Amino acid sequence: METTIRKWGNSLALRIPKSFAAELGIEDGATVELTVANGRLVLTPVTGRRYTLRQLLRRVTRRNKHAAVETGPAVGREVW
Repeated sequence: METTIRKWGNSLALRIPKSFAAELGIEDGATVELTVANGRLVLTPVTGRRYTLRQLLRRVTRRNKHAAVETGPAVGREVW
């Protein structure tokens, strides 16, 4: 499909046909990554992966765990 690049402020804009957007699963406000590969503009949807606390904690090791940080004496009803 051919389309036309248009000026939008100081940038250029490209309209994505509804059928293409639906096939990629993107909608208004979606985040995409633009790259240039072999002289072509490549648009890739950015899909945020959701992690569980268990998955994140599995990545904590003795090597990447930081030491305790001294924050000073208690100033309220903290119990240490």
